[in-house]
Amino acid sequence: MAVLALYKGVRMSPRKVDVVAALVRGRMVTDAVTILDHTPRRAAQAVKQVVVSARANAEHNHNYKPATLFISEISVTPGVRYKRYRAAAFGRTRRFTRGTSNIRVLVDGEQRVTKKTVSKAKPVETQE
Repeated sequence: MAVLALYKGVRMSPRKVDVVAALVRGRMVTDAVTILDHTPRRAAQAVKQVVVSARANAEHNHNYKPATLFISEISVTPGVRYKRYRAAAFGRTRRFTRGTSNIRVLVDGEQRVTKKTVSKAKPVETQE
């Protein structure tokens, strides 16, 4: 079962973010974080934030071993487009849009074995 992390509304174009996401697609999480630390693009910071969040979700919420985690899927989809206006010639305006992105990361790995707690049964007192 894969563990999900989402980052919606990243103020960058999906094409620019997807280039960085392609660098770490299918890699181990520890390798992906190292690659993103040394990638000189602004989108690397956003992608790294989601990968680290997915790793934390897997370790703390779903009891996965941190050393076995790998990125099983990473996808970048277009988000909301902000409409803006800019001054043009002869007192007119021109409309332009600012793109946003949604980043979705699935990590998978090996789960830890849960230890069963041994409950100490209290002896039942009988009344005589």
